[in-house]
Amino acid sequence: MASQLFAICFNASRPSDLARFWSGLLGWDVFDGPNGDIEVLPPHPDDPAAFRIRFLPSQEPKTGRNRAHFDLTSASAEDQRRTVARALDFGGRHIDVGQLPEEGHVVLADPDGNEFCVIEAGNRFLADTGFIGALACDGTQEVGYFWSAALGWPLVWDQDQETAIQSPDGGTKITWGGPPVAPKTGPNGLRFELALPADADGDAEVDRLIALGATRTNSGADDWSWPMLLDPDGNEFTLRRRASR
Repeated sequence: MASQLFAICFNASRPSDLARFWSGLLGWDVFDGPNGDIEVLPPHPDDPAAFRIRFLPSQEPKTGRNRAHFDLTSASAEDQRRTVARALDFGGRHIDVGQLPEEGHVVLADPDGNEFCVIEAGNRFLADTGFIGALACDGTQEVGYFWSAALGWPLVWDQDQETAIQSPDGGTKITWGGPPVAPKTGPNGLRFELALPADADGDAEVDRLIALGATRTNSGADDWSWPMLLDPDGNEFTLRRRASR
């Protein structure tokens, strides 16, 4: 059985503060995790396309832009303005990443400096997604193919080395922008956490992921998870047994 996307994990200098920001912005509930981590859960966490967001305590300083960021959707121009205003009220800020004045999206950062965009209304590519329209990643075509096979999510875009995948059940798309891909300068601020049912063979799943192009590391193992892995672009991700909530 292939693993499922369980969570998007943020390294956070103050997990509780960052969780409050994203909980307020998304309207998701906050829960305390077992090891100082905090998570926010979507309204329907049992939806096969749903994932939670986890905030993990970290003292690693943020260096440069993240390799991944959320694109939030808008139903109208007024809806976009409300989302931006809500983000600013909760502690976000405007940032400049080189966007052009004529571009309709708004680029913001959360209180830890993690970038995200509020997309203008009428974006057809994100029309069938939800409020978190996409997790937009800096990455190669190869890594898009890897994650399509790893998660069992079909490619919904594959053109000019840009790729995108989406769960067969709909929901948020994951996209990769193709080359050039900026070099890594340290651990990613965001990473995927995959989960297996408690009775599944995790070692066999690790072997499957490695056969698809992942590589092992020597860090991250505990009673609930296997050692951290790297995808073909060197992005860290973890595999854990699914816990009930």
